[in-house]
Amino acid sequence: MMNDKCAAGTGRFLEVMALSLGIPLEEIPILGLNPKNRIKISSMCTVFAESEVVSLKNAGADPSDLSYAVHLSVAERVSALVHRLGLRENIVFTGGVAKNPLIVKLLEELLGQKILVPPMITAALGCTLV
Repeated sequence: MMNDKCAAGTGRFLEVMALSLGIPLEEIPILGLNPKNRIKISSMCTVFAESEVVSLKNAGADPSDLSYAVHLSVAERVSALVHRLGLRENIVFTGGVAKNPLIVKLLEELLGQKILVPPMITAALGCTLV
């Protein structure tokens, strides 16, 4: 199952949010690991979420809180897709976003189980099973 409606819940969403925060993409998950306040981003659309993040940033929100909120937003969208598909045991997370430790941590919390992240991107794994 894929989120095919917009970029929200994808790596591109994280790229846009990192740019809007002025933080390198590689650093944004580390920054969000220890938020001071657990704020939420309410917008589901990447464009509106970016505007919300910029507004929160300009209002003085802590960058660690914003980073956490961005990651939580992605994790909640992915978790909703997983629940719609049907939660199973032995979840494997692959792709570029799987290398993001905060997304993995939040998904494990939301799904209530450990997630297997292969050491390399294994996009063609499903083809081998057919």
